[in-house]
Amino acid sequence: MKHKKILVMGVSGCGKSHIGQLLAQDLHFQFFDGDDFHPDSNVEKMRQGIPLTDEDRIDWLHTLNQLFISNDTAVIACSALKPQYRDILRLNNSELVIIYLQGDFDTIWQRHQKRDNHWFNGENMLKSQFEALMEPNANEAIFIDIKPSIDSVIQNIHTQLKA
Repeated sequence: MKHKKILVMGVSGCGKSHIGQLLAQDLHFQFFDGDDFHPDSNVEKMRQGIPLTDEDRIDWLHTLNQLFISNDTAVIACSALKPQYRDILRLNNSELVIIYLQGDFDTIWQRHQKRDNHWFNGENMLKSQFEALMEPNANEAIFIDIKPSIDSVIQNIHTQLKA
């Protein structure tokens, strides 16, 4: 496998953590859920339904970048909604492969409503993620449609990584 550093990105509820974990298991890579590395102040804001600002995210993104750099292999789930966020994750990490889990608002909102005990709170926060999302361009990321089954999504990722 030529790809050793993989970012699984997309809005909250697109399946980053679940798909990232399964992909990491398949590849025998270490998996990190970016959400686990948010400072308490960020988590508290999100719990209250307050969207994070760019300033809130900067240190967190640098922390995730260090995870990539300090591990030989890694799959990290992170929303990476904007080009400048992805630029931070690529710092000294030129071999990073970005997998963009792409889905529409209705599909993802339906999934959100089935989640239990997640600190990400509400339709307005999901809307804010879609408003903040600046999709990667075609040469920056592998685009994966999230509508098919999880197994199909994982198979599609493996196919794209081999291409």
